[in-house]
Amino acid sequence: MQRKAYVSGTAALLVALLAGCTSGSADSGTTDDANPGEAGTSTAVAQPGKYRTLPEPCGAVSQTTLDSLLPGMKQIADAEQREAAYAGEATLTYDTDRKVGCRWKVESTDATDHLLVDFERVVSYDNAVSDDSQAQTIFATKETAADLPEPTASATASDSASASDSASASDSATPSASATPSSSASASSSGSTSASSSASVSASPTGLEPRVLSGLGDEAFLDDALSSSGSTAQQRTVTVVFRTSNVIVTIEYEEQPATVGVVPDSQKMQDRARKLAAQLADSLNG
Repeated sequence: MQRKAYVSGTAALLVALLAGCTSGSADSGTTDDANPGEAGTSTAVAQPGKYRTLPEPCGAVSQTTLDSLLPGMKQIADAEQREAAYAGEATLTYDTDRKVGCRWKVESTDATDHLLVDFERVVSYDNAVSDDSQAQTIFATKETAADLPEPTASATASDSASASDSASASDSATPSASATPSSSASASSSGSTSASSSASVSASPTGLEPRVLSGLGDEAFLDDALSSSGSTAQQRTVTVVFRTSNVIVTIEYEEQPATVGVVPDSQKMQDRARKLAAQLADSLNG
């Protein structure tokens, strides 16, 4: 009778131990199943930008386009000097994977023209922020700094025309026709009041005010500024900035006439700058 009781006790102990092992294994399995999900959530990384490299800036603008923006190119008699002018000058940079640029400067009998093309590849170092999102933030900062005026109906209508069509129309116009608004203003007034009125009208022609551009990259804007340096000729600077994914492109096109009182043509300069911007956007997407 005592032996029978002892066996029963041993069996009960084994059953208890086996139940404990089974329970531990089940609990362990539940914990393992939960860990992969938690790890996947904590290591989520934002998507990288589309572009990993930048184009060679001094080779990004064709000779034909340089001839259009910088008319003095064809007037350079010396072949070596002309070749050097076409080659441009690379801007100083310490990281060619992130930022590159090139500038050209040419003098002609009518004016001195400058062109700057700058490429910036934006990289986010925050795993929660994508390269594109970081580029959007930087572009927004540039647009805010430009202090663009509120859009008008005339500016919107003007921007609906394609850059290539307007550029062709502008380039085909005669120099006397393009200077008509400024000349008319001067003829209708006298003295310093005349000069002031002409500069004011030419600084922001109707429909050509600084504005947001459509149909260029993911987002874009144009700025147009006319500076006056007293007795010297006025210099106009047209700036076009656009973003494509994580690359921001800036074009600065400046012209200063050789003759005091002559105002650079806003329509022509904007059309040329926008046409170049469209070409660069196409090359990036190509």
